[in-house]
Amino acid sequence: MVQKLAWVFGIVFLLVGVLGFVPGVTSNGMLLGLFEVDVMHNMVHILSGIVALAAAMGAGMYARLYFKVFGVVYGLVAVLGLVMSGNVLGMHMNMLDHVLHIVIAAAAIYIGFVLKDSPMQMSMSSAPEPAPSSMPSSGSTM
Repeated sequence: MVQKLAWVFGIVFLLVGVLGFVPGVTSNGMLLGLFEVDVMHNMVHILSGIVALAAAMGAGMYARLYFKVFGVVYGLVAVLGLVMSGNVLGMHMNMLDHVLHIVIAAAAIYIGFVLKDSPMQMSMSSAPEPAPSSMPSSGSTM
């Protein structure tokens, strides 16, 4: 489940980052007329998406680690955004950006630290190797 969610986060962040450069979708530095973006902000979204996809392609522990780190980092960005106005870490942001970053951080922290894989997924990913057969092979004699 965590790996699937990393795929979703990766695709969404790549899409948002690319759309930030598309005229019409973004005009006057406003993505969809709601979120303030700039080149740096778009690049951070693209990088976040690439890292999420890389984590999704790796072992499950990488996806979980991605969400832990990603959640904490986006949480810090959200807090900084609430105490600073306009420009956070060289990126233009508005109040809707900060609210969205809080929601993203909370979701990522939940996925990374709290969400458990289903018993079916855990048994499939950690299934022990079958023991070698103790039955004699067809060519041996008894």
